[in-house]
Amino acid sequence: MALQTTAPRFGANYVPSAGWFYSWLDYDGDAVRRDFADLAGMGLDHVRVFPVWPWIQPNRAIIREQAIADLLDTIDAAAEHGLTVAVDLIQGHLSSFDFLPSWVLTWHKSSLFEDPTVREGLTAYVDTVARAVASRPNVFAITLGNEVNNLWPDSSTTAATSTAWAHELLITLKKAAPNVLGLHSVFDDAWYKGDHPFLAADAVDLGDLTTVHSWVFNGVSRVDGPLGPATLTHADYLIELARSLAPERPVWLQEVGVPGPDIPVDLQAEFTRRTVSSVLTNPALYGVTWWSSHDIDRRLLDFPDREYDLGLFTVDHQRKPAAQAFAEVIADVRLNGVPRREPVATLRAPVDLRTEPGRRAEVAPGSEFHLRWVAARADGPVRISS
Repeated sequence: MALQTTAPRFGANYVPSAGWFYSWLDYDGDAVRRDFADLAGMGLDHVRVFPVWPWIQPNRAIIREQAIADLLDTIDAAAEHGLTVAVDLIQGHLSSFDFLPSWVLTWHKSSLFEDPTVREGLTAYVDTVARAVASRPNVFAITLGNEVNNLWPDSSTTAATSTAWAHELLITLKKAAPNVLGLHSVFDDAWYKGDHPFLAADAVDLGDLTTVHSWVFNGVSRVDGPLGPATLTHADYLIELARSLAPERPVWLQEVGVPGPDIPVDLQAEFTRRTVSSVLTNPALYGVTWWSSHDIDRRLLDFPDREYDLGLFTVDHQRKPAAQAFAEVIADVRLNGVPRREPVATLRAPVDLRTEPGRRAEVAPGSEFHLRWVAARADGPVRISS
């Protein structure tokens, strides 16, 4: 797939306003439609949705038809509001909680990545759900799962095993849904931690395009504060690292948001405007998908505090400052097109992330190379070569 020259996609990761993802247990299509009206109203074109794996496949031999019907209704609701849909399959990990079926826990305790019986069950799940959602014309992408590398180290694996696991499930996915994008999603330890058993090379080699998740609580906000250049350009830095390994491959900024306390409430609109504007100049950009659509009701307990207020909208559907800033950027792109600037410099990375994954810390936030890139980025886009 060649780099795109048209306007990128703009969307939101869908967190239901009523009941968070527990709402799948008591599905309310009217509530979903109200949420999607919020998102369509600010000019978004897509949502990324998260069916919860153990509630669809509570037993290795059972895939619940009603759960799939509820998922299809969500996809249809999106279509009614002019929204296309990306579906994540293996949840897996959501908002700091892990959701795994009982048949991989307790006395069945098994590695999701190494155990052949678990892989057999996952293959059936991926095949069944992918075939179902691909029947809807507004589904454009299916991701294996949300940051599946968060499920390690509770599920043991090695770099070779995690690569084979994702490769094999993507084959299943593409056979079931050949006309949609099939994707592999990881959080940024795959880019920055030398001992991590999921590799940056997999992010750019597996699936139909690259996804990156930019979260400034990974340490970058401590470099220079909420509106410092390192913080504001972290998303573009991740896109550049990905582009350096696969120069012709599009990169989807699949998650980015305004986590507190790293980004204080009164600075969230400015952070949003400047972060999104910084990535628009990158020709590798496929799309920007905000985390998340709606806040989490504070009557729900035990989430990390930052998770409650990441929404573009409150639980009672009030548009927040970050949403307004995002909407204004989207409207400007739709009216005036995508800004493109020629790179002012190219910096060679000190490590080949493909062949030297143990040295990933040398490009992590705060590293000498990262700070050199940030300083150069002040004058305009800066390419990274591997």
